[in-house]
Amino acid sequence: MNHAILLISCPDSKGITAAVTGFIATNSGNIIHADQHIDEQSNTFFMRIEWSLKGFHIKRENIVEVFGPIAQKFHMIWQLHFTDQKMRTAIFVSKHLHCLYDLLYRYRAGQLACEMVVIISNHPDAQNLAKDFKIKFHEFAVLKENKSEQEKKQMEILKQENIDVVVLARYHQILTPAFVNAYKNRIINIHHSFLPAFAGQNPYLQAYQRGVKLIGATSHYVTQALDEGPIIEQDTVRISHRDALEDLVRKGEDLEKVVLSRAVRWHLEKKILCYANKTVVFD
Repeated sequence: MNHAILLISCPDSKGITAAVTGFIATNSGNIIHADQHIDEQSNTFFMRIEWSLKGFHIKRENIVEVFGPIAQKFHMIWQLHFTDQKMRTAIFVSKHLHCLYDLLYRYRAGQLACEMVVIISNHPDAQNLAKDFKIKFHEFAVLKENKSEQEKKQMEILKQENIDVVVLARYHQILTPAFVNAYKNRIINIHHSFLPAFAGQNPYLQAYQRGVKLIGATSHYVTQALDEGPIIEQDTVRISHRDALEDLVRKGEDLEKVVLSRAVRWHLEKKILCYANKTVVFD
């Protein structure tokens, strides 16, 4: 079944929910999911509503035009999506492949509603894995003196492949502002949650040496401010004195896989709205 999805944000006022649901109901749409939230501090209304297009009176290509007056009345920022239009996805990865393995297996199992189009790396390590999953692979050795040139080549591939979303599955390079601006709120990153206390190399070793009792992982959208973009998902696990360094690494990588896959799945299912460097993630 093909569904339509509306994502809405606007100043809160009376009648928004009634107007949106009424628009769907009066045109014989069957609402499948509906969720809303009000940020009282900013007086902002957020909504995600999904309905079946079976028997819907408005042709999908005309929905934007017909819904337009309602959106204008309430000063909405809004997006319209269709569930049969799967996002074309690119994965960037370096040498740590655990998140890439996890995403590809979930994709093969049908858990990620997208088209995995290409894997891009600054190392050759993921090439055989890409071949196993029949996904295009491109390697770009990135050095300080060629970073700008290599990134332009990467962006050209993304443009040629009509990529909708980029996933950084442990890609150890900082993207330039030009790259980030080209894919605003469409680049998803994963990292350990030791920042900034354990920044730099070997964060798990630093955490082990400090005897931490809790470790975690964070997935967020990439912005020009390093690791400060809107957070999508986080999780933690307990650590005890019995855990060796290898245990911290294993537990941390397990968290990274789960947290990143959740963030990617929610993005693909159009369940996220960004505002004020934060996110609303709908159930």
